Amino acid sequence: MQGIIDFHAHAFPDQVAASAIPYLEEEGDVKARHDGRIASLLDLMNRDGVDKSVICSIATRPSQFEAIMSWSMQIRSDRVIPFPSFHPSDPEMLEHIGMIRAEGFKGIKMHPYYQQFFLDDETLFPAYEKICALGLILVMHTGFDIAFPRIRRCDPRQILNVLTRFPELKIVTTHLGAWQQWGEVEELLAGRNIYMDISYTLDQIYPQTARRIILKHPREHILFGTDSPWSGPQETYKNLQALELGAEREELILRKNGLALLDSV
Repeated sequence: MQGIIDFHAHAFPDQVAASAIPYLEEEGDVKARHDGRIASLLDLMNRDGVDKSVICSIATRPSQFEAIMSWSMQIRSDRVIPFPSFHPSDPEMLEHIGMIRAEGFKGIKMHPYYQQFFLDDETLFPAYEKICALGLILVMHTGFDIAFPRIRRCDPRQILNVLTRFPELKIVTTHLGAWQQWGEVEELLAGRNIYMDISYTLDQIYPQTARRIILKHPREHILFGTDSPWSGPQETYKNLQALELGAEREELILRKNGLALLDSV
């Protein structure tokens, strides 16, 4: 297991990680695989054969944009690929999207629960249009979230509404299309022109369901992801292998698809 592209990982500034990880562990009733620092993530990557990790930040308030941008510029390297974030209620939302592209970042992360929005809210359409125009990648949390009540903020039908309006949007739907809404993913999203990562999914879904979704979907549009520190590369890889997708499709998922998407920006 070498050269993996992890398209969905999280880390924090050292001083933030010390408080953020225990808080998130308690909030979601989960146990982190590392302490949330970049150094710890790199140790895990080295151990488990991960070449590059996309770091997904989340601006939970408009005022966090500058701090996230500053930290993202500090940590980026050949191996650490930060995706900054803006908040949907930020009055300078469009300008900040432009800044993300101008500073050379390849994508943006959004999370409808932590940022309190609905995926297909029309007030976000100008942001999606701007992201499309700049060719940026949008990693979007989709499906339910372990730490929140089951309000449908980002379900497969909402994804389809956005996709219909913005067919050129390079959107990565996390957790194999929508976490714990995989029947709807299979019915509504599998086979369409969207990306899906496999983060924090393969140990929670019936293997035959995961295999059907992946085989029905465009082979170039499935990405490896861990949601680190909440899951790790080694266990995600083993669960992927158990689906028996074949060596060629596995190689696409583990590395080639992620590299191709990053290179498209």
